[in-house]
Amino acid sequence: MKVSFRLLIVLFTVSLSTALTNTATAADKTKTPIILVYGDSLSAAYSMRQEQGWVSLLQQRLKTQGFPHQVINASVSGETTSGGLSRLPITLRQHQPDIVLLELGANDGLRGLPLAQMRKNLEALIKASKQAGAEVVLLGIMIPPNYGSRYTQEFSQSFTELAKHHDLPLVKFLLEGVAGKPELTLDDGLHPSAAAQPKILDNVWQVLQPELAKTKLDTVAR
Repeated sequence: MKVSFRLLIVLFTVSLSTALTNTATAADKTKTPIILVYGDSLSAAYSMRQEQGWVSLLQQRLKTQGFPHQVINASVSGETTSGGLSRLPITLRQHQPDIVLLELGANDGLRGLPLAQMRKNLEALIKASKQAGAEVVLLGIMIPPNYGSRYTQEFSQSFTELAKHHDLPLVKFLLEGVAGKPELTLDDGLHPSAAAQPKILDNVWQVLQPELAKTKLDTVAR
């Protein structure tokens, strides 16, 4: 009788373990794909309501067009590539993104920081995101010409070269069609206004959209 009781305990344990495994597998297959926006004030809805920013507009467009992705905005105003790199590991562990929209570097440039260090930090951000299983879309930035032609040119080329080296989708200039237009810029002459956010979203969308179907299929297949 004791042997039979022990056998029942073993069978129950195995059945429970199998059920939990199947439940976890089913949940993983239906996991909502996560898009992590990792940037600075250009993505943090600076000086406007959060729902006006392009990141919130992205979530609305995804829903409207039938994409299941959830957008997490981990952007911080004033962030540099160095600051972003320091907080990336915990952010990746917390959100486990399928896509990372990497938008950092503007504050490095505006502070005149060494471009070699900025590129090194961006490369580390890209590698860490990939190692965490995410696809990376790089959002390129340009800085005003008053920093000197050599610095500004090398700054913008950094994004192109990194995207080519790591085979990344690239938004060449996040503020294309916005920068230099007073009606789309705040009084500081740098930050885009709420009126500019739909245009910024369009700039991102044309590069991001082809990646969405890939991550949607990959997530379902897991």
